[in-house]
Amino acid sequence: MTTKQRPDAGKSHGRSTSAFAPKCTALWLAALLSLGVTLAEAETPTRVVSMNLCTDQLAMMLAAPGQLISVSSIAHDPFTSPMHIEAQAYPTNYGSAEEIFLLAPDLVLAGSYSNPTTIAMLRRLRLRVEQIDLVEDLSQVATRLREVGEILDRTAEAEAAVDVFEARLEELRAPVPGGPLTAFYYPNGYTLGTETLSHEILSAAGIPHLAERLGRAFSGRLALEELVMADPAMIITSDPYPAASRSEEILRHPAMRRLTEPHGAFVAGNEWICGTPHVLAALEELAHERAARQ
Repeated sequence: MTTKQRPDAGKSHGRSTSAFAPKCTALWLAALLSLGVTLAEAETPTRVVSMNLCTDQLAMMLAAPGQLISVSSIAHDPFTSPMHIEAQAYPTNYGSAEEIFLLAPDLVLAGSYSNPTTIAMLRRLRLRVEQIDLVEDLSQVATRLREVGEILDRTAEAEAAVDVFEARLEELRAPVPGGPLTAFYYPNGYTLGTETLSHEILSAAGIPHLAERLGRAFSGRLALEELVMADPAMIITSDPYPAASRSEEILRHPAMRRLTEPHGAFVAGNEWICGTPHVLAALEELAHERAARQ
């Protein structure tokens, strides 16, 4: 694995302001509103813009040819997007209300954590905005596929994707729990709790999660001393970005090296971030890792 997980990558990453001076931007938007610009909601949207990493993936999987006209800039980042190659076929947006409006979409797909100011401005400009919730359980992957399929008027394609996903998920689920006690550990000592998609992936692989033993439902910082005392047999972490980062120094601590011997840390890739069928790749790699450590 060469890609890197950022636990908050599925959240808002857009900018809510443009390069214009605030006064000019306000005047420009006021002028647009004074025109009474309205983009009617067609029964089948034909100009769809996605401004969120997870909706990027769902839209690229389900949209009809020519239906999706722009994806978020982060969709092109191989560290966070499992579809960064497919994303090259689409123009990017940086999540600002001004640039999205100028694309004249009849539908904007956003995440539940997308910038609320941007979302409010887009709706004030009378654009249709659909916000898609994060996935915290593997069963919700099918729900999101169906939801976006219905929004795009691509229900048949969504159902086909659901069938393939659910069949493969059942094949990959571990029949018997076991494997090494595992902890997630990221820059700044950030760890994941049990109320996360990553925990669900780990559970589907039949691998015990340290957070469950510690009673940590939510994600947050875990002191290195606590991690060492818990003595997990496997650490799931991320590849460092090319530039130096003080937040990543904790991952190079001698204590971390001892914890990850002799197999090394397991590197979680971009397929862990969003609740899409790409999580199956994470589950498959975990199955191989579990077998290698037994």
